[in-house]
Amino acid sequence: MSWEVVIFNSKQKIETIEDIDERQLAQIDFTEILENSFSEIIKNDNHREIKGPGFSIDFFIDTEPVSNKILSLYGEKGLFEIIKLSKKHGWQIFDIGLGEMVDLENPKNNGFENHRKYVEQIIGKK
Repeated sequence: MSWEVVIFNSKQKIETIEDIDERQLAQIDFTEILENSFSEIIKNDNHREIKGPGFSIDFFIDTEPVSNKILSLYGEKGLFEIIKLSKKHGWQIFDIGLGEMVDLENPKNNGFENHRKYVEQIIGKK
């Protein structure tokens, strides 16, 4: 099961998703940055899959700059790759499943283990 996150390009430090000031969102070409940041990318029409050792990241391209992008992560290392890019470009990450912003300095606080527990809860395992 994938781990869904949204990356934001905002001048505002986003504490909660409800507090987003849309006037501070800045549009950029996420597709270009993502494609230039990884060496193995499978392209299929408007879909991209970034492949790496122990992870993959799926997303759909945009035809114009946007202020946020939904990514589907497979494997914990995918989150850490996106965190590296987020730190480099000043992005922020929202974990859709947990409903929380990801702490880029301490990703273990709301990282893969919490995602795994969330998935288990959804599929009814204990």
